[in-house]
Amino acid sequence: MKKLKLELLRRIIGGILLVSLISLIFFQPMREYVSIPKTVTVFEGENIHFSKASPVSAHIKSQNNLTLDQGKRSISLTASEPGKNEMLLEYAGIPIKKVDVNVLKDFRVLPGGQSIGVKLNTVGVLVVGHHLVNTPDGKRSPGELAGIKVGDIITEINGNKIEKMTDVAPYVQTAGQSGKPLDMEISRENGKFTTKLTPLKDKGENTYKLGLYIRDSAAGIGTMTFIHPQSKKYGALGHVISDMDTRKPIVVEDGQIVRSTVTSIEKGSNGDPGEKLARFSSDREIVGNITKNSPFGIFGELNKELKNGVMDKPLPIALSHQVKEGPAKILTVVDNDKVEEFNVEIVSTIPQKFPATKGMVIKVTDPKLLEKTGGIVQGMSGSPIIQDGKLVGAVTHVFVNDPTSGYGVHIEWMLNEAGINIYEMPKEKAS
Repeated sequence: MKKLKLELLRRIIGGILLVSLISLIFFQPMREYVSIPKTVTVFEGENIHFSKASPVSAHIKSQNNLTLDQGKRSISLTASEPGKNEMLLEYAGIPIKKVDVNVLKDFRVLPGGQSIGVKLNTVGVLVVGHHLVNTPDGKRSPGELAGIKVGDIITEINGNKIEKMTDVAPYVQTAGQSGKPLDMEISRENGKFTTKLTPLKDKGENTYKLGLYIRDSAAGIGTMTFIHPQSKKYGALGHVISDMDTRKPIVVEDGQIVRSTVTSIEKGSNGDPGEKLARFSSDREIVGNITKNSPFGIFGELNKELKNGVMDKPLPIALSHQVKEGPAKILTVVDNDKVEEFNVEIVSTIPQKFPATKGMVIKVTDPKLLEKTGGIVQGMSGSPIIQDGKLVGAVTHVFVNDPTSGYGVHIEWMLNEAGINIYEMPKEKAS
């Protein structure tokens, strides 16, 4: 009997605690307390606002770089200069939460939007296919017999570096005539290996062949995203460039960008993404180099000035947690080389703590752009996304079944990939 009473008492107490916990969760001050992050990062000159219930009060550790303004229903912080600070929240005089506030130095970049021509030179030569050599003993592929696969990169032959396709032919003919196999160094995704390859003579053409299709460069078009005016570093495309045959990312030795002109548009439709058709500028003047081809785009430095004619003054940027759902604009070219503004909607955005390529979903709402392109088309990748006067990201991919919509990448990660440090904090002063 006594055990039953104790069990009943435990259940009653447990029920009371559960109801109290649920009530606490739905209690307005508690909900707002939970919604305020433990760490906040802003740029100098910015204001940030938090909702709060009237019993909650806030205090800042120092007024060196922050000004606090609080009302009954909100807290407002104004960042005046770079540095670290703390905000302490109290409920009825009891400390309930500490928020670390990092104020970054004011940072601005030039938005892009220009159509650019891209030429990538690979590390070594890329294997894009096998072919059979017609020999007296039948059709065979020496490259396939040597274990070389599509997507492999030939980096050395007989201990000598291979940089372009024309480097390969002399070794093939010499080895074929001597009967000695070639020592091939191959780079693959999981590392490097060596193999021996014996070229075979094609009886129809009387030449020795590897039995491989190879390529040493790739070309295409895209859109400039940003230019850092101080360092001349730039970012474009917002996604990796992959080989059209192997579908694998191109490993870049170097590359160049030139101006390009949009000649026509293949309009997109459901299940069939459209495309910008463009040509490189007639003078093919190189305006910058390419040093990196990554999941976040292509990056390098400019050697010529590029202006978009629409927004030629540096804009502040928004960090991933500062981007919000709602109206925005993109800058892109749909005719000749004229950069234009078009309306879009940021449908969803994820405040990412770590770099990721798909941070936003955007939808084209501009009637003029929808009429011209049907939405997002190939070649539009890299078009800068601007919200509330800030550069927030770049267009990356179209939804195949809905060309009006697609993904965007946050500008924070593109800048990080370009080697531009936006998070630099001033050194602590010695006490």
